Amino acid sequence: MNNNITKINGKTVYVPGNDIDTDRIIPARFLKCVTFDELGPALFFDERFESNGDSKNHTLDSEASKGAEILMSDANFGCGSSREHAPQAIQKFGIKVVIAESFAEIFHGNCTTLGIPCVMMAKPDREKIAEMLKSDPDVDLILDIEALRIICGNNIFDISMKDSAREGFLKGSFDPLDTLLKNKKEIDSTAQRLGYR
Repeated sequence: MNNNITKINGKTVYVPGNDIDTDRIIPARFLKCVTFDELGPALFFDERFESNGDSKNHTLDSEASKGAEILMSDANFGCGSSREHAPQAIQKFGIKVVIAESFAEIFHGNCTTLGIPCVMMAKPDREKIAEMLKSDPDVDLILDIEALRIICGNNIFDISMKDSAREGFLKGSFDPLDTLLKNKKEIDSTAQRLGYR
């Protein structure tokens, strides 16, 4: 069952670029997986590995980014096809928060349902965090959903979120299927009263 999410903290990895689409996040050939659990290692696969499997030394694979739980990027993150596998791959890789200038609508919704907050931050603030990460990759970021801010060292940055998503995280109602299951008795009672069989 969903729990409310008010704060998340962790190490951050910056994957720069505007218009990073879902095919880059998880290439189409990985969509034939049996379960979503298999998707984590395939995150950004074609940008991380050569066709023979050799590493391209992508930032996600650097020692400095090891254990990162927050992904920061740029504008229109998650655009392209509406594949649910993209946020699933992000989650299974271990990412708990995505920070960007803006998000594609369906990607944002799929992330929210999984319990991954998508928070929007202005470019100058993201650039400042990127510079901080260069000097100290282990710097801890704290996302405060209630206060709509990110704390990084002695710096506080304003963020924004969709009101409905923010409310869902604060109340623990971000997954509609979970909400239905929580109210199963009331649903069954209503169905009986209305005569559905």
